[in-house]
Amino acid sequence: MNTLLLDSNDVDENARMSAVVEAIEEAFGAFERGDSQMPAKSYIDLPQYNGDFRSMPAYLDTGEWDAAGLKWVNVHPDNPEKHELPTVLGTMIYSDPETAFPLAIMDGTALTMKRTGAAAAVATDYLAVEDATSMGIVGAGVQSYTQLEAISEVRPIEEVVVADKDDERTQAFIDAFDDEFDVRAGSISEAGHCDVVSTVTPVENPIVGPDDVADHTHINAMGADAEGKHELADDLLREATIVIDDHEQCTHSGEINVPYHEGVLSDSDIHGEIGELVVGDKAARTDDTGVTVFDSTGLAIQDVAAAHVVYEHALENDNGTTFDLIGVDGV
Repeated sequence: MNTLLLDSNDVDENARMSAVVEAIEEAFGAFERGDSQMPAKSYIDLPQYNGDFRSMPAYLDTGEWDAAGLKWVNVHPDNPEKHELPTVLGTMIYSDPETAFPLAIMDGTALTMKRTGAAAAVATDYLAVEDATSMGIVGAGVQSYTQLEAISEVRPIEEVVVADKDDERTQAFIDAFDDEFDVRAGSISEAGHCDVVSTVTPVENPIVGPDDVADHTHINAMGADAEGKHELADDLLREATIVIDDHEQCTHSGEINVPYHEGVLSDSDIHGEIGELVVGDKAARTDDTGVTVFDSTGLAIQDVAAAHVVYEHALENDNGTTFDLIGVDGV
């Protein structure tokens, strides 16, 4: 038996988005049914390096397949300037649940982008209007690309409006997609009046208010991943139907973390968790639903589900590099 080594290109090639979206939906369902284990994310703070490490382990059983893994990820803001390295570097260890054999070691950064887009697509499928054809993107960073890639798997997106203060970043996004969509730059309000909007910014002062969205817009709030981050105005959140991925994570570091701890929002303002929609315990969009918000913090079960897709497709296509990590070939 050999372990499969998959670099970022291998992950990108084998993380087929339609399959990743399906796997993430199954993972949310397993989480809601109690068919998963996901210990709390643990941190190692390194103030001397202005950084930290985070470990994210999980196991899940969908009924058709089960999987286990650990994502080891960091945030080191000084990396680009001081070391010419990305701020975030992730490594995924994907293991056989039955034997604990390390089936694969793969790039976790590309994997994270794919599974984050897929999570937004799952939420969009349950919460956006059925005939959604327009999508707004607020923030044209690296996460924006997989948002569009994934959401176009679940809705027939035709028109895309991207809003970002950085003209070069905006143009790069347009250039990447103008062969597939009618894509243009626009204001936050223009992006917000699309059928579906994904916000992928790191701001701490809200930039999207009630007047910036249409009556039935679905918003994927993806940018808040730490305490204090906050993209959507309190008035917008108060009036919206809010769906979260996990109560503990979202109230600590998701889009609702600030208004929740200030008492502006409470549990009664949360419609439910995305897993409850997947298994049918809570209603998805109805004809009477107005603006909807999905607060996504990212769960370890998503990484494991996406890694399952990547590993299975890599095996099928003979991708990656095999190596004898634990020396079983010599036994």
